[in-house]
Amino acid sequence: MAHPKRKISTTRRNKRRSHDFLTGKQLSVDSTTGETHRSHHAHVYEGNLYYKGKLMIENYSKAV
Repeated sequence: MAHPKRKISTTRRNKRRSHDFLTGKQLSVDSTTGETHRSHHAHVYEGNLYYKGKLMIENYSKAV
């Protein structure tokens, strides 16, 4: 059975475990549509693409 040659320091151990406790995605509410979406991301609402409360592309679902 394999054994470590040296003790792994707490700092090295904790660096490896740092990704085990990730938090959820940041959500925000659009002031224009009231839609909940990820912060700093465009979102589709009723077929239109919005970003920062402004209409970017009308009929986005048809354009794609």
